Amino acid sequence: MHLLTIPPGGRAKAHLHESHETAIYVVSGTSGTWYGHRLEHHAVVAAGDLFYIPAGMPHLPYNPGPEPCVAVIARTDPNEQESVVLRPDLEALVPEMAPAADSVA
Repeated sequence: MHLLTIPPGGRAKAHLHESHETAIYVVSGTSGTWYGHRLEHHAVVAAGDLFYIPAGMPHLPYNPGPEPCVAVIARTDPNEQESVVLRPDLEALVPEMAPAADSVA
């Protein structure tokens, strides 16, 4: 588990975690996530919401709000960054938003 903060207007790069699942609990703020094999699905979560991302599911989280989004992230692999696969081929499939951060969520 770890605590993640996405600043206002911030976003990750499109990626997936090929070997583990992710469960997210939003503590404060709002986050949107494009997800699916072609990032064809979209969800918005806010404080008190839970969000689940299965292993191998491409996703791209971002913060559309005026305040930081803080979430508790739990993954099924203690070495969670080991199975991160960046998907730059999916970047053009999402609407224009803030530039991608150097880290992924």
